[in-house]
Amino acid sequence: MKALQYTAYGHSPVVNDIPKPVPGPGEVLVRVAGAALNPLDVKIGGGYVQAYFPITFPSTVGTDLAGTVEQLGSGVRGWNVGDAVITRTDPTVGGAVAEYAVVPATSLVPAPTTIPLEAAAGLATAAATAWQAVSEIAALKSGQKVLVHAGAGGVGSFVVQLAHRAGAHVVTTASSAAAEIVRKLGADEVIDYTSVDFRAAVSDVDVVVDSVGGETEARSLDVLKPGGLLVSLPVPPDFERAAARGLRAEFVFHTSDADRLARVVEVANEGLDIVIDRTVRLSGAADAFDYLAQGHAKGKVIVQP
Repeated sequence: MKALQYTAYGHSPVVNDIPKPVPGPGEVLVRVAGAALNPLDVKIGGGYVQAYFPITFPSTVGTDLAGTVEQLGSGVRGWNVGDAVITRTDPTVGGAVAEYAVVPATSLVPAPTTIPLEAAAGLATAAATAWQAVSEIAALKSGQKVLVHAGAGGVGSFVVQLAHRAGAHVVTTASSAAAEIVRKLGADEVIDYTSVDFRAAVSDVDVVVDSVGGETEARSLDVLKPGGLLVSLPVPPDFERAAARGLRAEFVFHTSDADRLARVVEVANEGLDIVIDRTVRLSGAADAFDYLAQGHAKGKVIVQP
């Protein structure tokens, strides 16, 4: 079978022919319908997160996949061949961007029925991270004001929707080209980050969800009301700097969690849009990986075998 693989840190991944995997005890072989690329995949391939997610080369790229159950390993109960499923694999294992993947049966969740199967892969990390940020860490409430940075991004697009569902007043930064996208997702106000300093456009914010980091994180403290919360997605925030200003800061360290993903699927079935920047075939996955690394994707990049 074909798979997109890292061959060395700092090198673009390549499509290789590798043996079709065989499920062991407690595992399931999934025929992949679609895999979603994430910024974490770029960080893993670049060697930036070796301390947290070491890999052994060659290693198949990707954690997020959707597909159908092809074969059951011994001892697996509760799943049948042909079931439509989604999952997020351990980042040190990867394996998503391939024609087939072996995953633990306990990591599987029934795929949503309202979304094309290949697109559902886009929920596994991005939507679940957004859920963690909005519902678990921020516990966003109706009437609160939230600023979402990069609202048209893979995670940001779900944060906007979940914050809107919670009844919050949603302000987001986005380019003018993406303004209509985020408005349709539920943004009440859109700030064009290419021409406007968001600090001049919004204030008295209860929660900032930041998927950008760096100077954006530092400047976000200026718009929070006393006791407000900064939720950081890319890296741990400067906790001491926030505390010194009477503010709170939290870091979303997202881990694979079937229970959380199942809740996300419930919400998706009730109505959750997946913004897809592009869908490519596996043969073009290396170029799609490099495109994602440039940081300008609006929504998810999906790879289909």
